[in-house]
Amino acid sequence: MAYAHKLDKSEKIKLSDYDASETRGISEAAGRAEAAKLGAELGELQELLYASSMHSVLIVLQGMDTSGKDGTISHVFATVNPQSVSVAAFKEPTPLELSHDFLWRIHPKAPPKGIMTIFNRSHYEDVLVVRVHDLVPEKTWKRRYGQIAALEELLASSNTIVLKFFLHITKDEQEKRLLAREEDVTKGWKLSAGDWKEREFWDKYTDAYEDALGKTAAEDAPWYIVPANHKWYRDLAVAEALVHAMRPYKEQWNHKLEEISRVARAELASVHHPLHHGTQINTATQTGGKQG
Repeated sequence: MAYAHKLDKSEKIKLSDYDASETRGISEAAGRAEAAKLGAELGELQELLYASSMHSVLIVLQGMDTSGKDGTISHVFATVNPQSVSVAAFKEPTPLELSHDFLWRIHPKAPPKGIMTIFNRSHYEDVLVVRVHDLVPEKTWKRRYGQIAALEELLASSNTIVLKFFLHITKDEQEKRLLAREEDVTKGWKLSAGDWKEREFWDKYTDAYEDALGKTAAEDAPWYIVPANHKWYRDLAVAEALVHAMRPYKEQWNHKLEEISRVARAELASVHHPLHHGTQINTATQTGGKQG
């Protein structure tokens, strides 16, 4: 069963058509158990991805404030090897970054072969925040949909598996989470008056997201709308989508590893193996003793 809603072609969407509290009838206990199984499989697939180095994986996480981007990273990716996973968090652009095109800081963070990279916010901020707050002219941000799609097409054609997730929460759920943050002393580092101010632009952000998702969804760079009011279901939906996208490559990756193993064994067989050398010395010594 697909727990997230996949968009793989350009189309006009309304986020109000998607229930942020949806659970597809699965209980929390069953959902957590299935997520654990998917997590274990994700860890195995990620190891094959790294060892075969045939593909890379780019995961884009977007959503309103408190939608759970950090939580998704810490829970869904708990089973992967941190040696071959990176997280890039794109904050407000620096003066240097602003002096270049908006994708200048993005492309260098794309994952090389064998690596899984998670974008915690991304190039989509340049058609979201920039649009909502009128930071550039409308004609500028409108052109960016095509430029973003072109970058993602380039990555996909270079064997990058591109997966984009919109963590969908309601405005009421966001308010609950913001209030909960204020009561949790361990979450003080996340507190920001700006989060409350940004709520005033909820409708504008919704319009911006609907255009961003609808205009940049593609077969090789799909969007997944993830019902995220329930955190456990959010994690389940993201894990299921990741495993489902990577699983078809498993046979190809295993075949590559078998080839690597054959080459390595052939190289070993062509050299004077130390262990064999030691055995020959012992044999010669024993033979020499008999001859003497």
